[in-house]
Amino acid sequence: MITLDDLANLIFPDVTETIADLELKYPPRNLPEGAMVTRFAPSPTGFLHTGSLFTSLIACRFAHQSGGVFFFRLEDTDTKREIKGSDVELLKQLDEFGVCPDEGPFGENGNTGAYGPYRQSDREMIYRTVVKEMIKKNLAYPCFMTTEELASLREFQEKNKLNPGYYGEYARDSFLTPEESYQKIKNNEPYIIRFRSHGDYHNKVKVHDLIRGDLELAENDQHIVILKSDGLPTYHFAHLCDDHFMRTTHITRGEEWLASLPIHVELFNSLGWEPPLYAHLPVIMKLDNGSKRKLSKRKDAEAAVSYFLEEGYPIEGFLEYLITIANSNFEEWRLKNMDADINDFKLSFDKMTLDGALFDIAKVKNICKERLARLNKDVFTERALAYGKLYQTKLADLINRDVDYFKQIINIEREKENPRKDYETFGQIYDLIAFFYHDLYLEKLNEPLVFNEKLVNDDIINVLKSYQKKMLLDGTEEEWFENLKKIAVECGFCDNMKEYKKNKDAYKGSIADVSEILRVSMSTRKNTPNPYWVLKILGEQEINDRINLIIKKLGA
Repeated sequence: MITLDDLANLIFPDVTETIADLELKYPPRNLPEGAMVTRFAPSPTGFLHTGSLFTSLIACRFAHQSGGVFFFRLEDTDTKREIKGSDVELLKQLDEFGVCPDEGPFGENGNTGAYGPYRQSDREMIYRTVVKEMIKKNLAYPCFMTTEELASLREFQEKNKLNPGYYGEYARDSFLTPEESYQKIKNNEPYIIRFRSHGDYHNKVKVHDLIRGDLELAENDQHIVILKSDGLPTYHFAHLCDDHFMRTTHITRGEEWLASLPIHVELFNSLGWEPPLYAHLPVIMKLDNGSKRKLSKRKDAEAAVSYFLEEGYPIEGFLEYLITIANSNFEEWRLKNMDADINDFKLSFDKMTLDGALFDIAKVKNICKERLARLNKDVFTERALAYGKLYQTKLADLINRDVDYFKQIINIEREKENPRKDYETFGQIYDLIAFFYHDLYLEKLNEPLVFNEKLVNDDIINVLKSYQKKMLLDGTEEEWFENLKKIAVECGFCDNMKEYKKNKDAYKGSIADVSEILRVSMSTRKNTPNPYWVLKILGEQEINDRINLIIKKLGA
C-alpha cells in the first residue's frame, strides 16, 4: 500500500532535511522586546516604484525606531518577468533615499545576514523541504489537471454562475489516493503541487490589521498552487516559508494585498506557525479626469523614483512628503521642529490613514523648496555639484567656473530665520541663475525683453541712465531702496504705491515698475531674487555693461 510518505519521497528523493532542521538552522532572532523585523521584498522586474519606496520606507523606519532589523529579500522566482540588473538598481536607489537594509543579497559573499539566502531562487531547498512535509501531513498534494482542463472548469463555473477556482468538489485531484498520484507520477504525467484548503468562502475569518483594526474576511477555500511545474514556489508559498524562517514580525504592504490575507493566515495556521502582524498601507493614487487611480508605470513619470533623482528633488524633501502621507500628525510635528531630522519623528500605525492618498506634486515641491532653503550655502553647493555631475553636466561646469561666486548667488537671503525659497529642485538651478554669468546673459538678450508693455522705451532708458549715475551699492538695502525711490520720482514715477493707485494717470508708473526695469535689464526675467543682492553680486562694472547693452537693444 502506497502511503503519503511514499508519495512525498517519490517527489522529493533528494530532500533529507525536515522542518525541524530548518527551525534549528533559522532560530528566533535575539532582539530586544518590541523590536520589529520587517522586510522589503521586490521582484527584479524593473524600476523602483514610488509606492514601493513608500512601503519600504515605512518598513525600514519601524524596524530601526524599535531597535529591530530591516532586510531586503529578492523575490526572483518569476524568471519570465525578470529584468537583468534591476536588483542592483533597486538596492542602489533605496540607498540613495536612505532606506538601507541591514541584511540582504549584497556584500562580499552575496548575502549579508544569518537568515539568508536573500534571493528566493537560492532558497529552493527550503521550499522543497516544507512541501515534502506538507505532503506527508496531507496539507498538499500533486495536481495533474492540464491547462485545457482548468480552462474548461472555469468556463463551466462561469456559465453556471459559480464562484470560479479550484476548490471543494471542483478540486478534482485533491480526491486522488496516494497510490493514484504515485502511479501518475511514475507514468511521467506533468504536475504541480497544490495546498489543501479546508476553508469555505461562505464563512468569515477574523483577522487583525495594525492600521484597519479587526476585520472579517471571507475564508480562503482555494487550493492554491504552491510549487510550480518548474519546481519554483508561487508568491503565496514563498511568502509563508520566507517570512517564517527569516523571522519577520511585521509586514507592511499596500492595501491591494488585503484580499490575500485569508490565504496567508490559513497557510500559517495549517503548519502551526505564528503569522506576522500585517499593516496594509494606503495606496498612492492620482486624480485623472476626476477619477482616482493608482500611479501608473506607463502613464506617470512620477511613478518611478528615478524621476525624482533625475529632476534633482532633494532626497529629504521627497521622503518628508511620503511621511506626511504615512502619519497624519507629522505636519504638526514639523511646524514645531522646522530644522529637525525626519528620523527624529516616530511613526505609529494608529496615525495612518485608511484611504488612498492622492499624489500631490505641488506639495512635494513646496516641501522640497523648504528643505533646500534650510541648507547652508556650503552643503547646498556640495549637493548641487554632486547632482550636476550625475545628471546635469552644464550645472556642474557652471559651479566649477567659480565655486565662491556660485555660493554668493545661492546664498541670497538664505542663512537667516526665514530663508528665501527660490529652488524646488537642483535641476532648476541652472536656468534660474544663468543670468548671473555674462556669456549666458548675452544668450538671453537674443530673446524679446519682457518689460511692461505700458512703458515706452524712452522712459526705460531714462531710468537706467539715472541709475547708472548713482547705484549706491555700498549702502544698506534700506539706503539703496530710498535712493531708488528718488530716481523713480526724478523720472516721473510714483514712489508710494498707495498714492499711485489713487492717481495712476499722474505718473508714468510706480516704484514697482522702476524695480522691475532693473530686474529685467539685469536678468532678462521678471522674477529674480532680491534685486539689491543681485546687483551687489553683479558689481558696478557688470551693471554698467548690461545697462549699455539694454539701451543699445532698445534703439537709443
